[in-house]
Amino acid sequence: MRVTVRLFALQRAQTGLRTHDLELPDGTDVAGAWAALVAELPVIAGAEGVVRFARNGVYVETGESLADGDELAVIPPVAGGAQRTGRFRRIELTEASLDEGLLLELHREVASEADGAVAVFAGQTRETAGTPAPGQEAEAARFSGQTVTGLTYEAFEPMVLSVLGQIAEEIESRFGVRRLAVVHRIGDVAVGQTSVLIVTASPHRAEAFEACRYAIEELKARAPIWKSERFEDGSVWLGAPARHGPEDAAAGDD
Repeated sequence: MRVTVRLFALQRAQTGLRTHDLELPDGTDVAGAWAALVAELPVIAGAEGVVRFARNGVYVETGESLADGDELAVIPPVAGGAQRTGRFRRIELTEASLDEGLLLELHREVASEADGAVAVFAGQTRETAGTPAPGQEAEAARFSGQTVTGLTYEAFEPMVLSVLGQIAEEIESRFGVRRLAVVHRIGDVAVGQTSVLIVTASPHRAEAFEACRYAIEELKARAPIWKSERFEDGSVWLGAPARHGPEDAAAGDD
């Protein structure tokens, strides 16, 4: 059988490939496909335990069997329309700037007359270095003490939208918050520019705050979005192994 492997971020940079076809015996599982991939592309060896996998856009365990024609995404460590009442969700990836005009637009779209609280989170590119992805520690050491000049974001776009939709469902179930927007940049983002905007609205402030925090923490832990810190003479991929869902671990700060 033939399986198409999609590569992102560090593994894409290491191999120079975005996709790679594997010819595998029928019934091969994800672990077997990974072993075959490493055999053909040995530069990615050593990533076991830190990469995750998605079969046809859905996270799977390594024991999941594959079928002919499947797409297997290797997930490295991860860095709608409006209604005035009821549920509202706007989930987007964009290369466009997330400026004050967009923030005002999201505020108008998300907040209804039934809402007494609107919470906003704006993630901004900073000039200090973050935590390198596993395998990037030596490269990060080269730039110790240097100032970050910007970030480059890469995303597995269909899966990001699916994961963020799942997170929105969890927010409604956990906090009763039905109106939210998440807009995330892809491509190059300069220092001081906004990389992600999250807006939540609810009748009471506690739920709006909790929903906003949950959205950013789960996005960072689960959505297949990667970021590379740029320096004057190189770059470093950031991140930690992706979580499959909220049940795997408590969200943490970065």
